[in-house]
Amino acid sequence: MVNMKKNKNKQTIKIKLVISFIIFETIFTAITGPFMIYYGPFKNVKTTMVGAAMTTYSLQWLATTFLSKEAIAKIMSTQTVDALVQTNLDGVKVENKNDDTIERYDVNGNKFNGYILIINDPTRLKVGYTSLLHKEGQLTSDIAKDNNAIAAINGGGFKDEDNGTKYTGTGANPAGIIMANGKIVANDITDENKKTEVVAMTSSGKLLVGPHSLSEMKTDGVTEAISFGPALIVSGQKTITKGDGGWGIAPRTCVAQRGDGAIMFLVIDGRKLGSLGATLKEAQDVLYDYGAINATNLDGGSSSTLFYDDEVINSPSDSLGERSVSSIMYIESTK
Repeated sequence: MVNMKKNKNKQTIKIKLVISFIIFETIFTAITGPFMIYYGPFKNVKTTMVGAAMTTYSLQWLATTFLSKEAIAKIMSTQTVDALVQTNLDGVKVENKNDDTIERYDVNGNKFNGYILIINDPTRLKVGYTSLLHKEGQLTSDIAKDNNAIAAINGGGFKDEDNGTKYTGTGANPAGIIMANGKIVANDITDENKKTEVVAMTSSGKLLVGPHSLSEMKTDGVTEAISFGPALIVSGQKTITKGDGGWGIAPRTCVAQRGDGAIMFLVIDGRKLGSLGATLKEAQDVLYDYGAINATNLDGGSSSTLFYDDEVINSPSDSLGERSVSSIMYIESTK
């Protein structure tokens, strides 16, 4: 009996030591980890961490707590996206009007998983928006169902009414423009000749990406538009040729067009085991490999949502599921 008690005591002591070691390691890693990232020899890790933090408003403290504004600016400046201007749309020939087919493919990278939809008829691409505009946003799936959409992705950015910060808030107040069916329903761009990052669709079925002014869009016959960027591919040329784009690793939503006019929806999951997310360059490369001529980044992070055939087929990163947004891009049903 005495030996049994001694053995139990020894086991108890061992268990306590193991637990104490695990707690110590966890606390030690939590304290020293950021310093290893920001001040250690891992330059690429630091660049990726800063990019991910600074392009997600709620997580900027992960960088600003440990680095000065000057240091952050220096790191961000090493990651460039070339400002290519889409001067004409001659590279796109719309060949598949009245084609109601949609192709779905799985997308896999070294650290991410996602989906791509190919919509052969680009004239089916439309912009939808929350029915409670300037009051509150709605889920991508709800806006899609309200518009009888067969497929949809989250769209443009939005801002918090209290501090004017872009890409944060409840989705009530869109940043930039929302145009649907030829009608401007929201717009905070006061200068019609000022070029801003947009993604737009013309009545002939051609996609505009990158900087465009309101006057240009009118001339081009744009009927659908939202604001976001940056453009990833312009007239067949990649815009990210140095670094990873500077936005870190995160869930991604993108829209693109092939030379035959087909539209592509790309959504990459992130912030979870099995799919950490993708850089802008990785998203760009996926779209380029699928034949994109023009492509742009849309609102990502916890907003990234892909709705198809009456259900959300990706895994939004927010713990509560889908996030409320201001706008979506959707494919109208032919039924």
